[in-house]
Amino acid sequence: MKLFLFFLVVIFLQMPSGRASAVNATDSLQYFTSFDGTRIHYTVTGTGAPVLLVHGFIVNGDSWKKTALYDSLVAHRYKVITLDLRGNGASDHPRDSLAYLDDAETKDIMGLMTWLNINNYQAVGYSRGAIIVSRLLVLDARVRSAVMGGMGTAFTDPAWPRRQQFYEALSGKDVPELAPMVKYVQQSGLDQRALAMMQLGQPSTTPQELAGVHQPVLVIGGDKDEDNNTGGALAAMMPAGMHGTVAGDHNSVVRSVPFAEWVLDFLQKH
Repeated sequence: MKLFLFFLVVIFLQMPSGRASAVNATDSLQYFTSFDGTRIHYTVTGTGAPVLLVHGFIVNGDSWKKTALYDSLVAHRYKVITLDLRGNGASDHPRDSLAYLDDAETKDIMGLMTWLNINNYQAVGYSRGAIIVSRLLVLDARVRSAVMGGMGTAFTDPAWPRRQQFYEALSGKDVPELAPMVKYVQQSGLDQRALAMMQLGQPSTTPQELAGVHQPVLVIGGDKDEDNNTGGALAAMMPAGMHGTVAGDHNSVVRSVPFAEWVLDFLQKH
């Protein structure tokens, strides 16, 4: 847990955060109203084959724009779609616990793809975004192939202790290992209640469900991401799962050129 906390703090210090950084000057402020009335902010760049990028925890869709992968996808003329998952960035921040249950975030994405008239797409998720991508693989037949980065097998357990600890810490319980995270959330003016509800409602995808995923899936992580078990175990749960490792820890990998090269090569071939 100490190593995980260290990497988490590094992520918080280096990644863009909160509403203040959610919208660039060139952002067209496009919104989609989801199934329950929640407004979801999204951006679309390019006109080629669609690739959805799903961000991790306590960041937003803008975080992708600081990665080598985003630049590479734009340069190779993909249609790059990012969004702020509900509770993050410029999207609405529902604070009711029910708002994050029953695959609400996945339903937001599926509704957005319908709104954009996209019938076939590829998806890339990193960290918590990989958890959401796993749900897309199970629920949305339009996903042709996917990348799950920075995530191991632990999320397949509905009672994942780390998820529970995050929920408790963000709900006000004293969890010493996560005190710096809570302090960061508060100092940055992020919606602590919404983030807690996000952890409460975070989905799991069982090994049995993953065994039914037949699309090609690249599972990729850093060789120093010691807290997320990004070895080949997750890839092995899926019939067409593939595994890759690049140099770096949980924070650095998603920004790196080698990660971008792995993902681009996979997307081009699948």
